[in-house]
Amino acid sequence: MSEPHEDTPEAQMARLILGLRSQGVTDAKVLKAIESTPRELFTPQLFKERAFEDSALPIACGQTISQPFIVGLMSQALKLDRRSRVLEIGTGSGYQTAILSKLARLVYTVERYRTLMREAEGRFKELGLTNVITRFGDGGEGWPEQAPFDRIMVTAAAPGEPTALLHQLKPSGVLVAPIGRGPVQTLRRYTGDGKGGFQVEDLIDVRFVPLLEGVAKEP
Repeated sequence: MSEPHEDTPEAQMARLILGLRSQGVTDAKVLKAIESTPRELFTPQLFKERAFEDSALPIACGQTISQPFIVGLMSQALKLDRRSRVLEIGTGSGYQTAILSKLARLVYTVERYRTLMREAEGRFKELGLTNVITRFGDGGEGWPEQAPFDRIMVTAAAPGEPTALLHQLKPSGVLVAPIGRGPVQTLRRYTGDGKGGFQVEDLIDVRFVPLLEGVAKEP
């Protein structure tokens, strides 16, 4: 009788990619970016054996590393190309940032927790990501000095329309963000019409931590 095949990281990743595809993440470039990004590097030691699960996992500062399906869906919804300059609100572990870095020309990412920012910067360096620019600050304010952006992704739930961020978007740009005050929010895509207005689409229900004002006070 032959021994059962070892459940290798490659096999676990293959299952994850198949699962994402079956849920509607079909953009080949997005799937390739996820496949080539070691999620275990962004996962706390306590949860490393769950790194290939399609689930959100806790990280420091009461935050989470997003579910791969949500990462894939939001990345796909941005309609990125290699010329895009992207603003990401909420660096967190840096996992979503790393995915974006493989799909865009430049990624500007803002984080309100200095601890998370420093840890993420270490991971970017380890992976050799040279097109990520970080900032410790209030994500709700965006990054006016670098605006306008081709794309903006918000990885925390805005209570209402993110007006300040929409003002930092190019006329035909795309912004994707969870919108809502309750435990369940709506993932919404704003697409500029080139004339100062936006086409607004509701994608799916999601659960994100809230987008908070200011920077965090840490011990």
